[in-house]
Amino acid sequence: MSSSDQLPRVYVARSIPPHGMARLRERCHVIAPEGDEAPTRQEFLDGARGMDALFVFPNVKVDKELLDAAGPQLKVIATYSVGLDHIDINLCKERGVQVGYTPGVLTTATAETGISLLMATARRMGECIQAVKDGSWGTKWERSMWLAGSEIAGSVIGIVGLGRIGLAIAKRLASFEVSKIVYTGRNPRPESADPIGAEYVTFNDLLGQSDFVVIACSVNESNKGLFNAEAFKKMKKSSILINISRGAVIDQDALYEALKSGEIGAAGLDVTTPEPLPPTDPLLALPNCIVTPHVASCTVTTRNNMCDLMADNIFAGLEGRPLKTPAY
Repeated sequence: MSSSDQLPRVYVARSIPPHGMARLRERCHVIAPEGDEAPTRQEFLDGARGMDALFVFPNVKVDKELLDAAGPQLKVIATYSVGLDHIDINLCKERGVQVGYTPGVLTTATAETGISLLMATARRMGECIQAVKDGSWGTKWERSMWLAGSEIAGSVIGIVGLGRIGLAIAKRLASFEVSKIVYTGRNPRPESADPIGAEYVTFNDLLGQSDFVVIACSVNESNKGLFNAEAFKKMKKSSILINISRGAVIDQDALYEALKSGEIGAAGLDVTTPEPLPPTDPLLALPNCIVTPHVASCTVTTRNNMCDLMADNIFAGLEGRPLKTPAY
C-alpha cells in the first residue's frame, strides 16, 4: 500500500490555484479532473464516491444525490464561495457532514468589483468601448451630451444587505462625496451603519430615494425575485442597479423590460440566472446593461486566500476539529 493510499481522500471539483493544490497534497490524497473544464454532474457524482472531503464550487449542487453518492465516510465539504444557496445545509447537518465556506477573505475583491460595475455603468463604459471599436466615436464626438453619464458625487446610494460586502462598498463609496447612503435588510445595523452615516430605511423607501442601488444580500427563499416589475416601477428612471449577490434576487425578464423601456437607467451584473448566461440572452443586447462572468472575487490574492481557508477547513473537518469558518 502506498503512502498516498493511507491519506484522507479529497475530491476537487475543478482546477484551483497551484498554491491551494500544493497545500491539500501535503496532507491529503487529492483527486481532481484534468484540465480546466468543470466535470459534468455525473462525473462529479462518480468522483465523489468514497471521498472523505469535497472541494466544491457554487455550480456544484450539494444535495441528497451527491451525499448519497459520496457515502457515509464523508466528513467535510468546503465551498469556494460565501454564498451557500447551492448546498442543502440542513441535510449536511443531519448527516454530520461539516460545511465550510469563505467569508471575509473575498470582501475586498467583491466590494471593488461592485464599485467597478457601478462606475462602469454610471459612465456608460460599455457604450464608450463599443464606440471606439465600431468607429462611431469620430462622427458623434462633437455632440455635447453624447454618452453623458451620471456622477457618483452628490448621489444617493442604496445598499440592499449591509453585511461584510455591503458595508465594504458603503465605506468606499462614502469617499466619493455622495449625498447620502441608505440601506435595508432584515434588521437595522447601527454598529456598522452609524460610523459612516448610513440610514436604515424600508425596501420601498430605498428604491424611491436611490440613484444607485447595490444588491449585496445573501439569497434565500424570501428574497428570490425581490427585484421584480413592481420594484422597478418604484425606482427612479435614472437609477442604476448593481448586483453582486446572486442572480436569483432579480427577475431578469422584468429587468430586461425595465431597461429596454427606460423605466430604470442601467444595470451592472456580475451574477445572473443561469450561469453562464447564454450569449443569446436579450440582456446582452442592451447597451445599458453590463454583464461580467461572476468574477467578483477573482484576484490572485483573494483566490489564494480562499484556497488557504478552504484547506484549513478541510484539514479541521478531517481531524474532527471545529472548522475555521463553519456554515452552520
